[in-house]
Amino acid sequence: MSAADAVAYLPTDTLKAVADGLWIVDSGPISAMGLHVPVRMTAVQLRSGQVWLHSPTAYSDQLRMELQRLSPIAHLVAPNIAHWQYVKDWQQRCPHATTWAVPGLRSRAPVIKSGVVLDRDLDASPPAAWAGELDQLLIAGGFGVNEIAFFHRASGTLILTDFVENLEPDKLGPVARPLAKLAGATAPDGMAPAHYRFAMNRRRAAVKAAAQQMLAWAPERVIFAHGRWYDSGGTERLRRSLRWLLD
Repeated sequence: MSAADAVAYLPTDTLKAVADGLWIVDSGPISAMGLHVPVRMTAVQLRSGQVWLHSPTAYSDQLRMELQRLSPIAHLVAPNIAHWQYVKDWQQRCPHATTWAVPGLRSRAPVIKSGVVLDRDLDASPPAAWAGELDQLLIAGGFGVNEIAFFHRASGTLILTDFVENLEPDKLGPVARPLAKLAGATAPDGMAPAHYRFAMNRRRAAVKAAAQQMLAWAPERVIFAHGRWYDSGGTERLRRSLRWLLD
């Protein structure tokens, strides 16, 4: 097994069913804060039949065809300030899809330089395209570190990006393992990494209220971008991951 395979959740870059109308795509590894970590996209088929992609991962023709066998790819979601790098590749192959961005993303210098087109900004309320199916919540931290959380009502699934990370130590190298542990992002009860918590704590009261709303949704499972996601016991495991904010 290659070093990359040891980090990633195999098989990569293919649909994995989670619940009716809900899939994940494991990919990577990618480099984040000096660590090689797995990364994950979430796909939802809306009642309209349209496919909604959260935090698009590396593009491949095979994956696009797999998704389009469900229905046309209509929505590309860049849910926080770090998870947008692959959006342009998907845009070029899915020209009719609308790209949605977390507030503040379009003004960031690397985004402007990349030339990626961000069609519409998200906010605290879901647009008509998925209202009634996906609830959403703006988590607005300091320094422009924002994230949109989504709740898939039909399956009781909370969809996050970096607000929880749960990296498994045995999937990290000898250098990365202690760094991830120091950042507080290791399984079985990983949290948002230290730099993310620092930014969120700049607006702690508002972020705490957002966290309480996520718990009020009572998710059965919690999907996020990096590490072992919570496939059961979602509410209690989420509460544990939010201890830095709630305790």
